[in-house]
Amino acid sequence: MSLFGRPLADGDRLDVAGAVVRLKVHSRARRVSLRLDRTKREVVATAPSVRRLNEAAAFATERAGWIAARLAELPQSQSIAPGVTIDLFGQPCRLERATHPVRFFPATGDEPARIAARGEGETYARAVVRLLKKHALEVFADRTAHYCGLLGAKMPAVTVMDARGRWGSCRPGMIGKPASIRYSWRLALAPFEVADYVVAHECAHLLELNHGPRFWAHVKALVGDERPYRAWLRAEGARLHAFGA
Repeated sequence: MSLFGRPLADGDRLDVAGAVVRLKVHSRARRVSLRLDRTKREVVATAPSVRRLNEAAAFATERAGWIAARLAELPQSQSIAPGVTIDLFGQPCRLERATHPVRFFPATGDEPARIAARGEGETYARAVVRLLKKHALEVFADRTAHYCGLLGAKMPAVTVMDARGRWGSCRPGMIGKPASIRYSWRLALAPFEVADYVVAHECAHLLELNHGPRFWAHVKALVGDERPYRAWLRAEGARLHAFGA
């Protein structure tokens, strides 16, 4: 019987001093370990087998201080409210209050782009996010068409998502059904070049459903050295997910 009062399973989530700890079984792991998932803002306790999940959970409890310290290093959530300035594909965009439905105003002269919406609190925030998703979808669809043209690939269906574990996903086409690509709308908060790399990455999967040498050759042909963009996402991804959290 588990020391936690019930049998533990792969994927279980525990509360350790107010922090979320997710249990994970990895058959190739040699020992129990902890790591911080910056994107999901949780700690992962890994065990080599289901039988050792209890040990992993106990280890997480013993390291409550370490967990608290790592979570404290994560970026604070950024509110969605009038007066806040966000980065929209690398350019400043000011959030404003309005009496009309949410609208986007492009930058003009010395004035930054603006998003104006009505409402208070969550109502205001939902309106802003809804517009950001719409704007992101337009940009991603345009860039997907661009890269598909360069690759000689058919244009897939393009949608946006809010997955915490990935920035994009590609599903190959099947008989009677086109391929589809989904992008995290939060990439709209990243520099354009970073978001554009993710688009190129997913488009390359239309030709190579793997991460082998031919896949990376396609990516490099489209955007050059991808390593700076991947490094940016590793370093700043948690900040994008903190927006509106």
